[in-house]
Amino acid sequence: MKKIAYSKQAIKTLSKLPVNESSRIRSKLRQYADDPASQANNVRKLQGQSACRLRVGDWRVIFDEDDVVIEVIKVGARGDV
Repeated sequence: MKKIAYSKQAIKTLSKLPVNESSRIRSKLRQYADDPASQANNVRKLQGQSACRLRVGDWRVIFDEDDVVIEVIKVGARGDV
């Protein structure tokens, strides 16, 4: 299992979301941290960057990962990220 670290911008966005949406996004991130294959069809590598995108309904989570840590860079609506 990988550790999940959130940027200030991601924490700010998650705190402004409704509780059910925020907990759903955090849950999907935990699932991905535990078993990346479980969310394989929802994760895509971004072109020209080392970051990846996780799709959670109408929300997108931009993150970068290494062997130990998943660093959440940005959380936003589908059209904004």
